[in-house]
Amino acid sequence: MRIAELSRRTGVPIPTIKYYMREGMVPQGERTGPNQARYGEEHVRRLRLAKALVEVGGLPVASARQALALIFSSGISEFDVLGKAQYALTPPRERAGDDAGDDAAAQVEDLIARRGWQVKPGNPARRTLADALATLNRLGQDDYLELLETYAEAAEHLADTEVRAISRRGDLHAMAEAIVIWTALGDPVIASLRRLAQEARAARLLGGTAEETA
Repeated sequence: MRIAELSRRTGVPIPTIKYYMREGMVPQGERTGPNQARYGEEHVRRLRLAKALVEVGGLPVASARQALALIFSSGISEFDVLGKAQYALTPPRERAGDDAGDDAAAQVEDLIARRGWQVKPGNPARRTLADALATLNRLGQDDYLELLETYAEAAEHLADTEVRAISRRGDLHAMAEAIVIWTALGDPVIASLRRLAQEARAARLLGGTAEETA
């Protein structure tokens, strides 16, 4: 296919396609003339994922390029592809060196062990969760921390539903694209649903009405 068709199929403007190619995120096409090149399905898959990482996931180009190199490396398993796609959206954080940070990190490890989760040591979400728990500890929000097991149960159910749905896509890189988009957009979707449900539940338990809180 020509670059115009590649643009049409992926929804990426031609100038952006050329930019991604210059930055090494998408390979160059096969030259068929001085100013012409031919592109294949590999370009479609890689361009869609590049778009998802940069435009939906909000990654810098350098980070997206690194993630793409890992995702499209040869011999990588489905599990590793999905992990790389997800990890790319969670920047690594430095561990806080105080007691609250150490206690929170221990809480996270205890939770993972209790739930029987098989999670790689390098998963950046470990540190993100520990940082949030450390802040809750510092603020004295112990009653919130008591809800952690309930959150974990809800997360397990949600993750099971999502992974099963994504696995049905079949194509490895379509699955990676879904992980990027669902992770980037799923977080605000879940947060919004939670806020809507909180208001609805508060109205029922505390005697408020939607008219009063609007």
